[in-house]
Amino acid sequence: MHLAVHVSGTGDRTAVLIHGMMSDHRAWHRVTAELRDAGYRVVAVDLAGHGASPRARRYSPRAWADDVIESVGPVLDGSPDLIMGHSLGGLVASLVAERLGARAAVYVDPAFAFPRGLRGVALKAMFTVAPRPGPRMLRRFNPRWGEDDIALERATLRLWDKRTILGFVNTRPLRSPRKLVAPSLVILAERSLLIGSRDIERMRRDGMTVRIVSGAGHTVFRDDHAGFMALVHGWLATHVVTSAVE
Repeated sequence: MHLAVHVSGTGDRTAVLIHGMMSDHRAWHRVTAELRDAGYRVVAVDLAGHGASPRARRYSPRAWADDVIESVGPVLDGSPDLIMGHSLGGLVASLVAERLGARAAVYVDPAFAFPRGLRGVALKAMFTVAPRPGPRMLRRFNPRWGEDDIALERATLRLWDKRTILGFVNTRPLRSPRKLVAPSLVILAERSLLIGSRDIERMRRDGMTVRIVSGAGHTVFRDDHAGFMALVHGWLATHVVTSAVE
């Protein structure tokens, strides 16, 4: 499936951004602006069932990944210097990083391990059955967001296909990347609903850098944009010499 791809900036380096469930490329608006200022050409997608991209008959992590390869590959001029994904987008980014030849990867509170059992069933039911949250609920669950992010989230929710949550049915066996194809940074919410302490230990054993942003919720880069970008800039400068942010 060909996805909506949004390209901005004319820098010498390229960053691919993949949003999370219920959202679209607009969630990254501040991150995109800062990466552009740092010399990146930013390529952001709307996953199937989100934003301006088509809906699918069935959703799965592998299908989302294949869609990204098909849609982003022709836009890239060689391998991207950075791939960044949030939540569902983090899982998808982990599946396409090697195929795109990414030189660095940042996973933001990634959906490497969707909850199992009754908790997982309850979360899926909540997403598929409950009405789309209004401004009051969005403010309640995201107290650190500004009105611009509330408005953006409402706009993206109107375009979101709720059936996408069913694509998480088989995510557990995927876990996190089985091998690192590039230096990898994982940035987590203070109390991540998706990544537990055992997951953190395993990712660190596998060579991934894991950082937790105090006070931030699931959408870390919206809750604490300055803290999030400071982590990204500092890590790139230290761990990815060829892609260091000036």
